[in-house]
Amino acid sequence: MIQSMTGYGKTVVAYNGKKINVEVKSLNSKQLDLTTRIAPLYREKEMEVRQMISERVVRGKVEFSLWIEKDATTDAAPVNTALMQQYYEQLKAFADQNKMQDVDWVSTLVRMPDVLTKTEVEELTDDEWTAVRQGVVEALQHLVDFRTQEGAALEKKFAEKVDNIERLMKSIEPYEKSRVEKIRQRIVEGLKQIPEAEYDKNRLEQELIYYIEKLDISEEKQRLANHLKYFRETMADQPGQGKKLGFIAQEMGREINTTGSKSNQAEMQNIVVMMKDELEQIKEQVLNAL
Repeated sequence: MIQSMTGYGKTVVAYNGKKINVEVKSLNSKQLDLTTRIAPLYREKEMEVRQMISERVVRGKVEFSLWIEKDATTDAAPVNTALMQQYYEQLKAFADQNKMQDVDWVSTLVRMPDVLTKTEVEELTDDEWTAVRQGVVEALQHLVDFRTQEGAALEKKFAEKVDNIERLMKSIEPYEKSRVEKIRQRIVEGLKQIPEAEYDKNRLEQELIYYIEKLDISEEKQRLANHLKYFRETMADQPGQGKKLGFIAQEMGREINTTGSKSNQAEMQNIVVMMKDELEQIKEQVLNAL
């Protein structure tokens, strides 16, 4: 079964008034290329997260994000009313003494030091990390499910293209059988154009056989058939066979190219072009296979 390297997974974890988002995206890449954006509270767990991702994703260009959305009530900074009262009494006395009027006390006081205080530095608890870690596990599973679904579409496409190449390869056979006689007739007709030419018919047949053997594509057809079979078998292996499929496609290309170089009929050459087109589509898509 094939897995695609293209995937997406997201999970939202609710914990203690916080909305914790876990998102992971992947595209094709030769190796595992991982970038992470992790909220400061969970940054101490980055190495653990990276290990979790590398075990499930294996290969691809991966972007991982972990961030927090807080409720409005939790996000608001608390007001230090006692300190604000002290500031007010001192400033009011100063304003009265200097006959200052129309003072906007609220806007003035909230700008005073430490009136709006932030909460204490938050520490990550074991319970919270357990909940977040489970969210990472679920997001990675969603990514794998997405990759599996995309991989099934790839596998269907590959099977179709391999079948097309096999069908085209078999369609060459009638032209192979007829071209021997065509080549012989062409040579004989050419010799007839030279009345004074004398030739040994037995020698002509020997030369003709030698010429035909040089154009024989039986071995190329057999090797290509083996590569097609191996490609199908490899598709059925465990995920992670993308590179192997790419190598097999290269070998298929060598046999198709050799067949094209030995084809001396327009019909055969047209079929080879169609085989190359099918193979090119496999090569393009195999880059997305894990």
